[in-house]
Amino acid sequence: MTPHLAGPALLLGLDFSCAPTRRKPLTLAQGVRAGQTVKLLTLEALPSLDEWTARLTPAGMLAAGWTHGFVMGCDFPFGLPRPFVQALAAQGPGEAFGALQDAQDSAPECDRLIVALKAHCDDRAGFQRLIDGWGQTWDMGRPAGSKLLHRATDRAVPGLSSTSPLQTRYVPVGKMYFEGLQRLVAANVSLPGLRAGRPEAVALEAYPGLLAGEILGRRSYKSESEASPERLIARLDLIDALEQGRTRLGLRLKLTPAQRDHLAADPKGDRLDAVLCLMQAAWAQQRHEAGDAHWGLSPEMDPVEGWILTA
Repeated sequence: MTPHLAGPALLLGLDFSCAPTRRKPLTLAQGVRAGQTVKLLTLEALPSLDEWTARLTPAGMLAAGWTHGFVMGCDFPFGLPRPFVQALAAQGPGEAFGALQDAQDSAPECDRLIVALKAHCDDRAGFQRLIDGWGQTWDMGRPAGSKLLHRATDRAVPGLSSTSPLQTRYVPVGKMYFEGLQRLVAANVSLPGLRAGRPEAVALEAYPGLLAGEILGRRSYKSESEASPERLIARLDLIDALEQGRTRLGLRLKLTPAQRDHLAADPKGDRLDAVLCLMQAAWAQQRHEAGDAHWGLSPEMDPVEGWILTA
């Protein structure tokens, strides 16, 4: 049974991890928008990728009460740099990447890419080895220089840059792409500009750093290892700006006092990052309802690289 769309779709914001645990779970913010106001409903911790994956299916959506569908902002990249994908198609190791050269294949490029990567690499450790081997064990003629290429969207906002989706260490954004996108594609979720899937299930690439950077500049508001008064003040300032609508999104966040305290009390910033993704999803929903077929994404986006909301 498929959820119906008689009412407004639920808004979701996902703070993602490629290897969640109970100690470091995925954080999922749920909310709804009425005009310019976005009301936070719940914040939920999901300790495994399987729990998130189950929610993406029609049965999982009904079980969760998402009867009007969802629009979800996800904090992981939906694509890879075009030059890397071209190298895979031309000289990638093994047989799986031959599908990237098949001009007769009607499947979206993002589908063919992630299916080929899953078939060749099997797991995220294999994906890391594939990137590490570029220019060393395959595509030996690759020009010297950093492998950590960026997409057009990663540097679309002056003064801000998101991490390369080929980075698999430190902040393992590449592994997040590998684990996240394969599950969205397998669940046939619609990814505007990349693939048309189930109309009641829509996901878009979000990046909390864009909205946080607009408000705080270079001030840090989170840390995995150290809580500090300065970061707490930054989180409170960030929440104030969201509640007052002082961003270029033109949206106001509605919180209860308890929710406000709950967001501010998280020194790692996972809860706040999920809410920032929620706000970006709300902006995309608003743009779409106003007639923007691209959901606020650049109409010039590369269908293998993708685009970050509000970039």
